Amino acid sequence: MKYHHLFISGCMCGLLAACTPHSAKVAEWVTTTYDSPWETRTENKYLTSQADSIVIIDPTQTDQTIEGFGSCFNEKGWESLSKLNPAVRDSIFKELYTPAGGNFTIGRMPLGANDFSLDWYSYDETDKDFEMKDFSVSHDEQTLIPFIQAALAYNPNLKLWASPWCPPSWMKVNKHYACSASIVWTRRMKSPQNKPAEEKINANPLRFRMHPVENNLSEDKQIKEGTDGFIQDEAYLKAYALYFGKFIDAYKEHGINISMVMPQNEPNSAQPYPSCCWTYKGLSNFIKYLGPEMNKRNVEIYAGTVERPNPALVDTLLTDSVCSTYIKGCGFQWAGKDALPAIRNKYPHLSYYQTEQECGNGLNNWEGAMHSWDLMRYYLENGVNTYMYWNTSLMEGGVSRWGWCQNSLITVNDSTKTFTYTPEYYILKHVSHYVQPTAKRIKTGGNYTNVLAFINEDGSIPVITANPSDKEYAISLMVNNEPITVNLPARSINTLLIKP
Repeated sequence: MKYHHLFISGCMCGLLAACTPHSAKVAEWVTTTYDSPWETRTENKYLTSQADSIVIIDPTQTDQTIEGFGSCFNEKGWESLSKLNPAVRDSIFKELYTPAGGNFTIGRMPLGANDFSLDWYSYDETDKDFEMKDFSVSHDEQTLIPFIQAALAYNPNLKLWASPWCPPSWMKVNKHYACSASIVWTRRMKSPQNKPAEEKINANPLRFRMHPVENNLSEDKQIKEGTDGFIQDEAYLKAYALYFGKFIDAYKEHGINISMVMPQNEPNSAQPYPSCCWTYKGLSNFIKYLGPEMNKRNVEIYAGTVERPNPALVDTLLTDSVCSTYIKGCGFQWAGKDALPAIRNKYPHLSYYQTEQECGNGLNNWEGAMHSWDLMRYYLENGVNTYMYWNTSLMEGGVSRWGWCQNSLITVNDSTKTFTYTPEYYILKHVSHYVQPTAKRIKTGGNYTNVLAFINEDGSIPVITANPSDKEYAISLMVNNEPITVNLPARSINTLLIKP
């Protein structure tokens, strides 16, 4: 069904606008397709009088306040960017961290090694060093610290938060950085039809492409999901809380202020790379020690990162009378997104983060970018205040130290010493460039749902909408009952900045 609106061609002058008195105006319209990223549209020919669908935008119908957007600082990211000429690298940070570009205002970082570190390490591998006498972040002085400092040079107000993938190995029950042996983890990925593991791993090209690397963990030393891989002894819990505190202090000495921590990345995932399984009861015990250490430093604690869809797990933390007093928010990623609606509904006073964009397969193609857009739309429609991409930059192919190929915002070609902004970057920029911190999400109506809308403090309304089909699609944006009807290019994402 086509929806018809009357337009008078003589009214189409200057900015794109629907022709009604005092109508809203499209001050900017940017489109990205795979072949033509970030293309500004100013021609009246993109307006139409017929619409395939309608989006109703009432700026008085708002939901959550947006805190910002950003990505994660990983060692492999700095390794890739270090291949570039310093002036070229500097231009990337200017693009990512200034309002004229990606406008990133929040950054995530690991607390010690993660799966995109150069290799395993922690800040204190001295066995039973409960007083953290040998604690040191000297390893990070070659990678993460200059990486973050380069971003801070362009956005000194960048908000940073951290989470560990793994504690010092001596604090774990198996004394190893991994929870799953590589050979067993690969075997676990086999299908019921006993297809080769790699065939199953790569069956969904939007999600996985892996070539597991041996981690030398024996099968009898594996840690099962749903158990505590961290030693649940007061001396260890107290020492680990101090470890967090020393980390905050050490980074502050380098001019890097960390405002929030989450106690464990994916506590229910036994991985062949740095990881640590926890029960939520175990995490609750730990937070009772972590809370006072973070309070001393004015650092917040969020529950997370939650990667399982069961809200009852998070309830374990939020219903504990002591633990809950320290928790100011929750972070969700991967399958954890399915627990978000219930938790937010039950605990509306908390802040909510999407903590890690699903990582893709290293191909950085348009299909992966559209999957990212769908995830972003889901999380924002379900109330997150912050949205985080995962890898900022990687070498072409995006292979981790442990053999996982992943997408990134930027890819670097080592041979030519050049870089490319990927479709993933432009998808994120379509939102982050226009949606300012303190903006509110508008709850849209109508029969077209592939859209997000926000209202900034200055009254401007960024509308981000995608057309995944292979042909143009016309939508009518009804802003305060005034129509703006546009043809969306095939296979595109668009931002229309509407001003009253």
